Amino acid sequence: MTMSTQTTKKVAVRRESEKEEISILFGKIFSFNSCLKLIHWHVTGKGSYAAHLSLDQAIETLLGATDRLVETGYAALGDLDIVIPETKRPDNYVGHIEAFYEYMEHQRPLFSEVFVQSIIDDYQEGIQQLLFRLKRLQ
Repeated sequence: MTMSTQTTKKVAVRRESEKEEISILFGKIFSFNSCLKLIHWHVTGKGSYAAHLSLDQAIETLLGATDRLVETGYAALGDLDIVIPETKRPDNYVGHIEAFYEYMEHQRPLFSEVFVQSIIDDYQEGIQQLLFRLKRLQ
């Protein structure tokens, strides 16, 4: 069974589009991780020490999952053109973290492999653990 040239081109275009979307996602993940470090350095006030420690712990967890996710992407898709967007420290950092969790949830369809979904689970678990600590431990 052979594929027509037209079908092969469509698959190649879809794959390139998929690589581009995944590259954008990975850049946003790097930016989010860096954003957490900016928050970590800037947090003050009541509960700031607990937040400072919680952010450090989350950053470590998220960086490990990020590394696994990106390396898996390179293994499956080849070289990726990852660009990291400008990173700013949000005023409402809890809301920003919640929104990024939702963003990640909507990116799941980019990955069909169960083991990649598992890495995303680990990443999102790190975010949920951080949110628990920021909201409940002061």
